[in-house]
Amino acid sequence: MNLPSKYHFKITISVLSSGRESPYFTLMSNKINSKSKMKRFLRYLKLSFFTIPLLAAQQDKPIRVIFFGDSITQAGVRPGGYIVKMGEMLEKQGLKDKYELIGAGIGGNKIYDLYLRMEDDVLAKKPDVVIIYIGVNDVWHKASHGTGTDPDKFVKFYEAILKKLQAANIRVALCTPAAIGERTDFSNQQDGDLNQYSQMIRNLAKKNGLPLIDLRKAFLDYNLKNNPNNDEKNILTTDRVHLNEVGNQFVADEMWRILKGM
Repeated sequence: MNLPSKYHFKITISVLSSGRESPYFTLMSNKINSKSKMKRFLRYLKLSFFTIPLLAAQQDKPIRVIFFGDSITQAGVRPGGYIVKMGEMLEKQGLKDKYELIGAGIGGNKIYDLYLRMEDDVLAKKPDVVIIYIGVNDVWHKASHGTGTDPDKFVKFYEAILKKLQAANIRVALCTPAAIGERTDFSNQQDGDLNQYSQMIRNLAKKNGLPLIDLRKAFLDYNLKNNPNNDEKNILTTDRVHLNEVGNQFVADEMWRILKGM
């Protein structure tokens, strides 16, 4: 191809975004003085036509959020569950297409169960965000089943999970375990342990610079205002642990408050 010695180009490339045309970038080349420069320019242009549609598709891709936890999260995907309620909230706000909400909860799970299944249940799904809601069974099962998780092992498994998620460039938020009994005078059997494990999670969030959804504190504050009879259940839970309708909405609100800023 015979090329004149000098050219003046202005090429504007646009992509479709949200149903309307918007400029993506403008590439200017002034006075290209040789065939070699022209060839390089054409190579860059060819590469742009491949990369721009990919970038545009990524911009339109919904944010994939995985809720990683135990039976509370397992119930979260059922009608009235906190994940379903969050989806309903997003729809009312016109954000339904912006987020993909996925529940990955299994009843009875403790922190080491999450570690053992995270490859298949989390990493393989390539999420953008993971919200970890675990710790109740690590404490509760000490009394109910004679098992549970020792504090040092809880922290080590939790740190191992965080390391894998961060290595995959996944954004992470941590939740403290909310309740094993709703009495506000700290007379619930396992309040001491639950407070200890909640503090360990707070420390992990601070150490790793991660968002914290402090459900333990939020539940206590709510019960102080709404549990005048100091009942052990039926305020936010059905059985001291699992969420009732008000509890599911409360958790959805608390999680969304942090998720929308991530």
